[in-house]
Amino acid sequence: MDSSQGRKCSIFPWFLFMVFVVVNSERYNTRFLLADNATAGKRHSEGYCAMYDICGARSDGKVLNCPFGSPSVEPNELLSAKIQSLCPTITGNVCCTEAQFDTLRTQVQQAIPFLVGCPACLRNFLNLFCELTCSPNQSQFINVTSVSKIGNNSTVDGIDFYITDNFGEGMFESCKDVKFGTMNTRAIEFIGAGAKNFREWYAFIGRKAPLGVPGSPYAINFLPSAPESSGMSPMNVSTFTCGDTSLGCSCGDCPLSGVCSSSALPSPPKKASCSVRIGSLKAKCIEVAVAILYIVLVSFFLGWGFLYKKGKRSPTSRAKPLINVRNSGIVRRINSQKDENVPMQMLEDGPQVNNGVQLSIVQGYMSKFYRRYGTWVARNPVLVLCSSVAIVLVLCLGLIRFQVETRPEKLWVGPGSRAAEEKQFFDSHLAPFYRIEQLIIATIPDSAHGKAPSIVTESNINLLFDIQKKVDRIRANHSGTMVSLTDICLKPLGKDCATQSVLQYFKMDFENYNGFGGLDHVEYCFQHYTSADTCLSAFKAPLDPSTALGGFSGNNYSEASAFIVTYPVNNAIDKEGNDTKMAVAWEKAFIQLAKDELLQMVQSKNLTLAFSSESSVEEELKRESTADAITILISYLVMFAYISLTLGDTPRFSSLYISSKVLLGLSGVMLVLLSVLGSVGFFSAIGLKSTLIIMEVIPFLVLAVGVDNMCILVHAVKRQQLELPIEGRISNALVEVGPSITLASLSEVLAFAVGSFIPMPACRVFSMFAALAVLLDFLLQITAFVALIAFDFLRAEDNRIDCFPCVKVSSSNSDLDKGSHERKPGLLARYMKEIHGPMLNIWGVKIVVVCVFVAFALASIALCTRVEPGLEQQIVLPRDSYLQGYFNNISDYLRVGPPLYFVVKNYNFSSESRHTNQLCSISQCDSNSLLNEIARASLVPESSYIAKPAASWLDDFLVWLSPEAFGCCRKFTNGSFCPPDDQPPCCSTNDGSCGLSSVCKDCTTCFRHSDLQNDRPSTTQFREKLPWFLNALPSADCAKGGNGAYTSSVELKGYEDGIIQASAFRTYHTPLNKQTDYVDSMRAARDFTSRMSKSLKIEVFPYSVFYTFFEQYLNIWKTALINLAIAIGAVFIVCLIITCSFWTSAIILIVLAMIVVDLMGIMAILNIQLNAVSVVNLVMSVGIGVEFCVHITHAFLVTSGDRNQRMQEALTTMGASVFSGITLTKLVGVLVLCFSRTEVFVVYYFKMYLALVLLGFLHGLVFLPVLLSMFGPPSRCVLIEKQEDRPSTSSQF
Repeated sequence: MDSSQGRKCSIFPWFLFMVFVVVNSERYNTRFLLADNATAGKRHSEGYCAMYDICGARSDGKVLNCPFGSPSVEPNELLSAKIQSLCPTITGNVCCTEAQFDTLRTQVQQAIPFLVGCPACLRNFLNLFCELTCSPNQSQFINVTSVSKIGNNSTVDGIDFYITDNFGEGMFESCKDVKFGTMNTRAIEFIGAGAKNFREWYAFIGRKAPLGVPGSPYAINFLPSAPESSGMSPMNVSTFTCGDTSLGCSCGDCPLSGVCSSSALPSPPKKASCSVRIGSLKAKCIEVAVAILYIVLVSFFLGWGFLYKKGKRSPTSRAKPLINVRNSGIVRRINSQKDENVPMQMLEDGPQVNNGVQLSIVQGYMSKFYRRYGTWVARNPVLVLCSSVAIVLVLCLGLIRFQVETRPEKLWVGPGSRAAEEKQFFDSHLAPFYRIEQLIIATIPDSAHGKAPSIVTESNINLLFDIQKKVDRIRANHSGTMVSLTDICLKPLGKDCATQSVLQYFKMDFENYNGFGGLDHVEYCFQHYTSADTCLSAFKAPLDPSTALGGFSGNNYSEASAFIVTYPVNNAIDKEGNDTKMAVAWEKAFIQLAKDELLQMVQSKNLTLAFSSESSVEEELKRESTADAITILISYLVMFAYISLTLGDTPRFSSLYISSKVLLGLSGVMLVLLSVLGSVGFFSAIGLKSTLIIMEVIPFLVLAVGVDNMCILVHAVKRQQLELPIEGRISNALVEVGPSITLASLSEVLAFAVGSFIPMPACRVFSMFAALAVLLDFLLQITAFVALIAFDFLRAEDNRIDCFPCVKVSSSNSDLDKGSHERKPGLLARYMKEIHGPMLNIWGVKIVVVCVFVAFALASIALCTRVEPGLEQQIVLPRDSYLQGYFNNISDYLRVGPPLYFVVKNYNFSSESRHTNQLCSISQCDSNSLLNEIARASLVPESSYIAKPAASWLDDFLVWLSPEAFGCCRKFTNGSFCPPDDQPPCCSTNDGSCGLSSVCKDCTTCFRHSDLQNDRPSTTQFREKLPWFLNALPSADCAKGGNGAYTSSVELKGYEDGIIQASAFRTYHTPLNKQTDYVDSMRAARDFTSRMSKSLKIEVFPYSVFYTFFEQYLNIWKTALINLAIAIGAVFIVCLIITCSFWTSAIILIVLAMIVVDLMGIMAILNIQLNAVSVVNLVMSVGIGVEFCVHITHAFLVTSGDRNQRMQEALTTMGASVFSGITLTKLVGVLVLCFSRTEVFVVYYFKMYLALVLLGFLHGLVFLPVLLSMFGPPSRCVLIEKQEDRPSTSSQF
């Protein structure tokens, strides 16, 4: 995963920045209530008013009704028509003047855009205020309770409004679920301050607002019943349910309506894993199945072992020897030679050898090749050395085109991936997701109780202002231009940055702090951020506290323990363009400021600071390239020192300067480095960029692999008879170990090559580079290194000093040493012969070994199910990176999930198409429409991972067009767009208030109902008015304007043809805390859109910024198993071709499979996640595991005797080489990696490699010998009846 994008996924609720609605519900909603003219009279009967006409206005401009009772009045025809258009329940006489009705109409138009998508709710809401203002029987349910003086006039100061609970309940039920898509929230949050029931809604509507504060100009006390003595009766106009057939709402606004209830809510998916309860113990089914299987296998194995042992003891059934008695002398002579540590010699008389060994075609060619080739190399070492090195140096010329790829999206995302293609479509057709710069300031938890104190204090807010001043003063130099935040920040309405901070409650201005009320104002805005004018941000949108605070539960914002300050910055598709470079320059200055100044400021207040920028991950990855340079260098030095030690003879001071192999070891290391440089040079020449992992891991990896072959080659030459000339010894050594080295190396190359099929570029490139490096290393070992061996042995025989071959010493000491020590076996060889081999030959030990290894293998199969996909972002960064704390804080404090867009391709908005109703979620939309289904999915967030219904530009556009929303879509008499009355030119921004201006007095709604077709625009109407909507600014009179909120949600290019190529509906995921949450949320979103695409026949796909990095994990298990199967299968085929023995190949296959399974079990125990890096390691373990198996198996095949004798002889011959040349060489290099500063090295290279080495050692030197001694293939050695003075045997497959 790319960590930068991986980080982005968990911290971007900021798409709320795109919502720029200046509606303030406290102001709007209370204006809806204009208590009109009041009645001070005592007459409460039909046909009488309680309030009539306007008698004054408060100093803030809010009008007050007259408290005089009077009979209702018959309106003129024009006023009656106006009233009927808004209040169809009011007929005949009325209790309002034309001025009162105009005021009512002006105020309710602010609420209509919120509710027009649900006609039943809108009608109930309008009826409440129509009855309050104009009902002819107003006095029956309105009673003026207090009066105030405005000048010389009495005005209403408070009323009792008697209204039945049935009406209140019906109105609330019809409106409670109506969505306000622009803010991804409910409309009740704006027109009811988030009321939970109708009584809370009434209380919000009825409170009297202080001067200058939005709200009702007088108090309204809603009461359910009137005193019997008053003669009054509660208002009880019929309400419409949201499921009413004539005024029905969409399923998104009314989930319980009849048309929607027929479709059950999606149920959470059932867990795929099953469990079995055994008493109080609950175990997974696979664990129980594995336990049963183990019991069966062990029972069968023990039964077989008992019968086999019993039969072996019976004289009648004693097995016959594998060789004839007449050949026993030869066997003894061979064994005698082997006891002296001089194994199977191969002389130059080829025909004699072929007569004694069963050779396949491949073996015959390989034997002849290595015999002739070894002799030729030993005779022409200079030519071989120079030519092989020259070829590799030619490959190294490609390094002039060497480049390192550090861009996360190029490292972790395959270019052909679906997520990459969808991101490209989203960025090119809509807009790339903005860049994120972020600060997280948090309190320190109390050591006694572990609970962090609240961050919301006056001193901390003042600190936040100080920090903001420093951020505003940042000036970054880009090509001579000074870049500030205002130059690059996201400005939704073109003026103010959309910074997400609690300072927005003060318009980002410290001067407003005391004027607005300081800390009390912050607490107030936490609860009224959607409804108070003074809580609106500087960029004219409500600020959700959950985007600026962290570490709180529920809606207890005051308990928050962290400030989260986010600076969204404009992004660009061209990553090399000037806009991107300007942003990167500012980001570097921002990070430097945080390190140098902000960190000290925050810590001085006993707080913590975490920070990040969009480019932080990429910059830290670049720094990582040098973070572990010393660790890697030490690892190489340790391995070099060990190589030099193990290649030499048994240390003896008198001849150490002759017998040591320091120069040979150094030359071998240089060959390894040449192979790596050759690989990098070749791929650089063809235009493939390298990665930091390649530069740091592959040299170590190839060195660890290459050392094995170097040790085995040198040890094989040293085992030859000293009487032979050097070409004879090298020739025999190559024939002895050449086939096994070839098999091991080819297996490693194939295993790495299989890794190139992994879709993640970083791991694919790693596998390609490693495969070629291992291949070049193998070729250099059998060419240049063999030539170097010839030089070194000639040097030693000529008594020349190691490292100074030009200096020659006397031969007395060396000859004496040679004579006394030339046949003495080493310590490891003696251990293998005298202790290890005999111990494994004990029958009881064999039983225990098989049972233990099979038990661990089966247990690992059960543990594999616990390995989770993912790659933690912290792991890929240096341990001392400032991003480590930042990622931890994200998990601890963020309470919102990443943004989620549902992108629709080729939306046909023509009248002939049904796409509109298939997508929208307002009245008359299909019940199973896309947006309705998104709303339904959000009701089960635990399975859908969708937090809320989507913000829908289509719904808001249709509402904006609606004749009922008469303050939205308007036109001048010339047909051009007329903005709402509270926007220029209808309202001068210099005026203190906006009334009906002469400029816009003749504006009319765009359409009448008769102009629309079933409340839907025609193709032409849609095409003409969509640009109007997207350019319309949201305001108090029309909150549905699309400018800012939906500017980048619709692509207008080519829409004239009736097809919108791309559009997006915005929502967000639930908070995602674990890697599995990200994977599951992506899978759930894709499954959802797949169902919708098939159902609607419309192409829909989900998009979130983290999808490109987590797509690999959707099928990571499938990828891992396929690659492992191919790798193991390739090794099996190579073994089968070379050995021509299915039996031998099957045993190697079983051991390799057990090593891989056991390694996956270790991954589960160590909580190592499954990702492309670990998959490469698993595939690589197949190649490395071959080395632990093939040499022992090879020695077992070519040794004579029964299985036990051959097993013990194989351990004596090759056990020491496998332990010292394979196990220890890898071990000493791996151990150094535990000191790495980067966690990815510790987890995926130290822990996994260490586990691999230990598992390979145990399986190769413990389990495999036992398996061979019990079920091994027959020997390939055929003893020769012709006796010679010295034996001639062949060591081959």
